[in-house]
Amino acid sequence: MGPHPAVAAVRLAVRRSLHGLDRGDLVLAACSGGPDSLALAAAVAFEAPRAGLRAGGVVVDHGLQPDSAEVAASVIAVLAELGLAPALSVAVSVPGRGDPAGYHGPEAAARAARYAALDQAATETGARAVMLGHTLDDQAETVLLGLARGSGARSLAGMPASSGRYLRPLLGLRRAHTLAACDALGMRPWDDPQNGDPAFSRVRVRRDLLPALETALGPGVAEGLARTAQLLRADAAALDELAGRAADQIRAEEARRAAADGAADGAAAGWSATALAAQPAAIRHRILRAAALAAGCPAGALSARHIAGIDALVTGWHGQKWTDLPGGIRCERRYGRLHFTAAARSEDPGGRD
Repeated sequence: MGPHPAVAAVRLAVRRSLHGLDRGDLVLAACSGGPDSLALAAAVAFEAPRAGLRAGGVVVDHGLQPDSAEVAASVIAVLAELGLAPALSVAVSVPGRGDPAGYHGPEAAARAARYAALDQAATETGARAVMLGHTLDDQAETVLLGLARGSGARSLAGMPASSGRYLRPLLGLRRAHTLAACDALGMRPWDDPQNGDPAFSRVRVRRDLLPALETALGPGVAEGLARTAQLLRADAAALDELAGRAADQIRAEEARRAAADGAADGAAAGWSATALAAQPAAIRHRILRAAALAAGCPAGALSARHIAGIDALVTGWHGQKWTDLPGGIRCERRYGRLHFTAAARSEDPGGRD
């Protein structure tokens, strides 16, 4: 007899996600001990060696609960039993709401700390990829949260199946699959009490909003939201590519003009407000976002509201001073150009153009 259908589904998803890795590469399964990541870790342990890959695991201890170290140690033991090596635990410190990096709330702060820890683990072990246990349910929740926050197409596009070293093979599977897979394999997932805490917005979406939508609209809401994310991701990728080309063209034209004017480096500092204003809003907003990120703004904290504030310096200029951004970055308009600098360096009252 073959494996339980849920086990087979998770393994197949992992097998497909492993395509593109080279024999001998190390892949880490990020595991919290919950059903999604535990089912993922078991599938990675099964599939990676059959693909000629090395399989390891990593646990991030957020330190948010008194017994977090003990929980992390127990998960490491499970990973070792599955045959994952190395199996390592990384402890992190989660900043609070007042963190100077500009993260908004404990959920975003924990997420940022978690990815930093996973990056560290991948670098230290030489891992080619890190697999994450996000499911279709997580994707639907992400889309609803982005919709409620008015975060635009990029947020509504949800989480990508592949992003750099990160792979999310389970985005096509429901949470019920991972629960059933763990049960079939005789694994007992850890039930994180925070997953039931209504203080967290994602918990309220999971517990209250999605069930209410399915009651009102019928089954298939989560699948529909995931399809929406997939379609919007393709659109967002195309717009991002167009914005990148437009930014390159603006920079190239400015470099030619600067060189013609005798500038030593052949380029002018900042961004021309006139050149930016000539771009369609969807393209201009992406250029501004990329410029803010390049200046040091944390991606998770940079919202549509911040981009609108920058855009007002381009399209709604009336002598205003500047707009402050997450991460201690400030954007101000001086003599027709936008400049992104550390806030402490820009105390001029502005209003010049």
